Amino acid sequence: MSNTDRFAILRRGIGATLRVLLVAVATAGLFLAGDLVLPQSAAAYPFWAQETAPETPREATGRIVCANCHLAAKPTEVEVPQSVLPDTVFKAVVKIPYDTNVQQVLGDGSKGALNVGAVLMLPEGFKIAPADRIPEEIAEEVGGLYFQPYSADQENVVIVGPIPGDQYQEIVFPVLSPDPATDKSIHFGKYAVYAGGNRGRGQLYPAGNASNNTVYKASVGGTITKITQEEYVGYQVTITTAEGDSVVETVPPGPELIVSEGQPVAAGDSLTNNPNVGGFGQDDTEIVLQSSTRIQGLLAFFALVMLTQILLVLKKKQVEKVQAAEMNF
Repeated sequence: MSNTDRFAILRRGIGATLRVLLVAVATAGLFLAGDLVLPQSAAAYPFWAQETAPETPREATGRIVCANCHLAAKPTEVEVPQSVLPDTVFKAVVKIPYDTNVQQVLGDGSKGALNVGAVLMLPEGFKIAPADRIPEEIAEEVGGLYFQPYSADQENVVIVGPIPGDQYQEIVFPVLSPDPATDKSIHFGKYAVYAGGNRGRGQLYPAGNASNNTVYKASVGGTITKITQEEYVGYQVTITTAEGDSVVETVPPGPELIVSEGQPVAAGDSLTNNPNVGGFGQDDTEIVLQSSTRIQGLLAFFALVMLTQILLVLKKKQVEKVQAAEMNF
């Protein structure tokens, strides 16, 4: 091969590499621009908790980190059996009730239906059952849900969502219990189960910046001197302080202004209504990993007690007959 051919091949290789790099840079630029111009909707995405708490979704205080973004408190319930046997499939149900007639503010300021999401923290060793182990009746209740482990080494912590709230106000998790006979780190006993459920969008993004599903407040005190509105941007509220300084507050599309020009405001006063109709809640319960041998022993003990009681009654009757015979004699 001549030097000319080698240089031609080298040029083609460099050109292909440059094209790949340009495509990668352009793609990254589009994603970044999309996040700035049209930010994501924070529509009940439980996996965003992984960004703020990669180790575990439950803080040392007991609070689940989803509450850091979903600031409103709403009820959530979790139901599991009182006890389960080793290597059996059972269902854990997380209930996320809300009024399906309400609509939330979406990322572009329009109104839409609420999504829901949930996180379930099972005891160590418990995990989502494989598809071939799930009974048919439980599989029907689960539907087409996709369950994701919180991390690669935490199969017992499961998240699901966002999913349509009008279809899944009760989320069924098919859970497989561990077997202490095959895993010596697992022991029979009572364990805690924690669950969290959110409906609707959050008020904060994982980075801490506010979404358009929250109340916007004045950062300074003064008088509102000007209000302008731009499409896709929202409102620009100009506040002039007592010192004559002007501060512009940007309110994205979605929240409704409750102030007007010429109105005095103090620092911390609300400029908009509260558009949030969703919220987050958490609950906990207990489950017992029960040994079948213990149950059999308990049943045998009950049978022995019953037999003993019957024998005592028969003996008493026998003694009474003997006493009655002696009295007649």
